[in-house]
Formats: sequence, C-alpha cells, structure tokens
Amino acid sequence: MNGILVIDKPTGITSRDVVNEVGKILGTKKVGHTGTLDPLATGVLVLCVGEATRLVDLIVASEKEYVAEVVLGLHTDTLDITGEVLEKQDVLVSQDEVIDVLNSMKGSYLQEVPIYSAVKVNGKKLYEYARSGKEVALPKREVTIFDISLVDDLHIIDGMIHFSFRCTVSKGTYIRSLIRDIADHLGTVGVMAGLRRVRQGDYSLDQAFCLEDIHLQTFSMLPMKSAFSHYEIIEVDDYLKAKILNGRILDHRYDNDVVVFVDQLGNVLALYQKYDKDESKMKPWKVFSKLF
Repeated sequence: MNGILVIDKPTGITSRDVVNEVGKILGTKKVGHTGTLDPLATGVLVLCVGEATRLVDLIVASEKEYVAEVVLGLHTDTLDITGEVLEKQDVLVSQDEVIDVLNSMKGSYLQEVPIYSAVKVNGKKLYEYARSGKEVALPKREVTIFDISLVDDLHIIDGMIHFSFRCTVSKGTYIRSLIRDIADHLGTVGVMAGLRRVRQGDYSLDQAFCLEDIHLQTFSMLPMKSAFSHYEIIEVDDYLKAKILNGRILDHRYDNDVVVFVDQLGNVLALYQKYDKDESKMKPWKVFSKLF
C-alpha cells in the first residue's frame, strides 16, 4: 500500500496520534505526516504511506493555508487558550486597525519560535525547557506570509476582542507566533483560540477523510504522482525505465533541472535532478525501485 492519505484531523489529539492510529488500521509502520498540527488544531494532515514516506520532505515544503481564531487581551504560556493565563488586558482596537495590521504582516520576517514547540536547541526540544522551567534563547526563523485577511467582524466576549483571519504561509510558520506578533503590533497581547488547516500545497479539505472513514475502510489514497504536480513529468519506455530503476546517470535533455520519470502506466519511477559535477547530466534523487 503506497500513496498519499489526507486526513481531517480532529481536535484534542496530536499528529503523531493520527499517524499511529492510521498505521495500526492499515497494518504498516511506514506512515509519516508532512507537517505537525497542534492538538488544538483541526484540518488537513497529509500522510504518506508505504514508499510514499520518501516524499515527506517534498510535501513539508509546501505552502499552507489556515483559518485562525484570535482572542485579543489574553496572554498564555503556550500562546493559545489551552495554556496557563499569564496576563489579561483591556483592549481598545478598531476593525480598521486590525485590517491594517493584517495587511502589514504580508511578506517575509523573522519569527520567534514559541517555547512550546518541538524545535530543538542544543539537542533538547523547546517544550522540555518550558516544562523544566529552564530559560533558553528562542530561535528565530524567516517565514513568509503570502496572504492574510479578516474573515469576520470583531466581536467582544467577556471584555476581550475575538476575530478570525485566513492566511497562506510558508513552511515553518507558527500561527500562534503570528497571532502574538499581530497582537503586539496592535499594542496588546493575544492568543490562538482555534485553528483549522484548509490546505497544504495541492491537498485540501475536499480530499480529506476523517478517522472514522479509515476505521470503516471507506477511504481512498491519492497516487504518489499527485505529489509532483509542480515538476516536469516525463514518460519513458521500458529501456529507459530499466536504467532509471538502476539509478543510472542520464543525459540532461529536459526543460527543468528537476524531473519526474513515470512509466507508460503512469507509475512514478524516480525523481532526478541536475548533476552538480556535470550539468549535461542528471542524477537520481529518489528512486522508487521497491515498487517494481
């Protein structure tokens, strides 16, 4: 069983929980996810099954689209509503001010990683520092906010301002940190109250199955070829197929420096890239010989 499985992750469980459950149902340990969702979050979790686990790094790099719920005037240690409350503030901001700040976030910037994350510093995960009460300098990473917009009007609940926004962001962007930064630009504090990932690369909610579907075996997987929509795809004959599956260096006769070779049935054979030692040649990057 090899392919891409899109799950609509429920709230309250980790991405690893989903991987473990799906692997148990499918009877395989070869299952990997392509981008963690917080336990609070729901939505698109792309799983690679079987030989498709070799595509995880390609899919992880895809841009992601979210709908996030925000509470302004509240600050917690986890930057979301599940954490310990550290501060509450009265907030006076207008909808126009929120829209202006959202627009100002478009582009690239250095984002500080949240302390409650699995990013490692000196070989130790940040959340381990947080749980032990040890101080650590939080790393910053460049992220890109491709698009962001308000999706509903501001409203007040218990003296705090609530709203939602939709955003499309680069790999490595923490929405909890983005909300913290938006609140800071508004002169206040804020936390994430909810998060739904609606798209990752070419994979969206309309392709997703819930965990019950997996249990009931009422699901389908997408072919590995679906992960290569942004690459040049070359169909080859049996002669070249044999060379490719053996990992042979090939002549570079193609329009792009990365190409996907498929056989005459559309099966993915390998991903090749330009050979750095000889630009007239192409070398194998990922060969899927175990499929044949």
